[in-house]
Amino acid sequence: MDNKTFIKELVNKSRKAQKAIENYTQEQVDALVRAIAKVVYDNAETFSKETVEETRMGVYEDKVAKCRLKSGVIWQDLKDKKSVGIIKEEPEKGLLYVAKPKGVIAAITPTTNPIVTPMCNAMFALKGRNSIIIAPHPRSKKCSTHTVELMNKELKKLGAPENLIQIIEEPSIDLTQELMESADVVVATGGAGMVKSAYSSGKPAYGVGPGNAQVIIDEGYDYVKAAQNIITGRKYDNGIICSCEQSVITPAKDYDKIMSIFVENGACYIDDEESIEKFRKTIFKDGSISRKVVGQSVQVIAKLAGVEVPEGSKIVILKGSGIGKDEVFCKEKMCPFVVALKYDTFEEAVEIAKTNLLFEGAGHTVTIHSNNDEHIRYAGVVLPISRLVVNQPSTTAGGSYTNGFNPTTTLGCGSWGNNSISENLTYEHLINVSRIGYFNKNVKIPNDKEIWG
Repeated sequence: MDNKTFIKELVNKSRKAQKAIENYTQEQVDALVRAIAKVVYDNAETFSKETVEETRMGVYEDKVAKCRLKSGVIWQDLKDKKSVGIIKEEPEKGLLYVAKPKGVIAAITPTTNPIVTPMCNAMFALKGRNSIIIAPHPRSKKCSTHTVELMNKELKKLGAPENLIQIIEEPSIDLTQELMESADVVVATGGAGMVKSAYSSGKPAYGVGPGNAQVIIDEGYDYVKAAQNIITGRKYDNGIICSCEQSVITPAKDYDKIMSIFVENGACYIDDEESIEKFRKTIFKDGSISRKVVGQSVQVIAKLAGVEVPEGSKIVILKGSGIGKDEVFCKEKMCPFVVALKYDTFEEAVEIAKTNLLFEGAGHTVTIHSNNDEHIRYAGVVLPISRLVVNQPSTTAGGSYTNGFNPTTTLGCGSWGNNSISENLTYEHLINVSRIGYFNKNVKIPNDKEIWG
């Protein structure tokens, strides 16, 4: 069977399934969404073991925690929200808002997140009474397929139609391209090439930009607390999360003290140029990250580089020799390595973060550890970012119980990152909304003087 025919059959099945739930009630829809999340929560250990074995990236324990956190926080966020029928009323404007499905969603998912990204996209799709077809990364097709199989098993128990969630079991670039051109909406979470293809598919698309989260430690903040949060975020799943900390920008006057605190909390700090250069050559090949280091531990990468690090080191902090294009470590590093940079004034700290983002990662995320609200607001106003994370691990940019970001696995980066949204993807992006406008007989129409002053 050729690619076109294969995808056509998948899409036809998907359309039939979508039509079958188009008249579902909110309660029926939410039961499906809950079931999807519960599958990942209940099978966290199995899925995580399969992921590590298949992809050979990341940390088993962190993947288990991720499965449980993301399934719980996304369901908690979605369960009380309206997505069926009239979802909002504004009587003062005479407006009613009615949710409608978008149809068949094509979801392109990455090898770095092969369980929770299909789960997340399926939850958002079904919340809007859509169907979904997942195109997994070839390197993680088995664990993604197993996840979808168990989801469908639970949906069947609820009487849901077959083929609400489908997956391409033997993915390829050609099949993925054909799927994107055949679906109604595309959600692309992954590399820049695939995201660009999604936007070129001729269909409405939601993609992500490259991550390169900058971290500013404000002068006078609790440096121990900041170091602990940064280490927690940077070591998470061996650093393959797009919102992981990449550059730590610290006050020059307290630089040595802050580096000592990092070391006391389990980081390895390296400032000799010979070792740093060995890591440069190991982590980056011709300016691009080496596949050999993605999602690998400190110890594995140190061995590849021929550099000794203390046993048990959680992350490595490398002293930077420049910013932006003058230091390759100012790019995204999908492993537990961070570059340390110094600033004299807070405005300089923000400028360093901005320079690094414009080098790579514009529109994504900056994290600040600060008690100075004026500084926090200044950073939020000046920086080209979609998210400013305050006093938390940067990984919480994807949504957490302790912040207000939409819980998701797809983080839009706005026009800075060539994306259509500058926020975290959620179910609202996968519904159409009809607006009913009543004649407002009580409105007072202003005269010319009132309009123009």
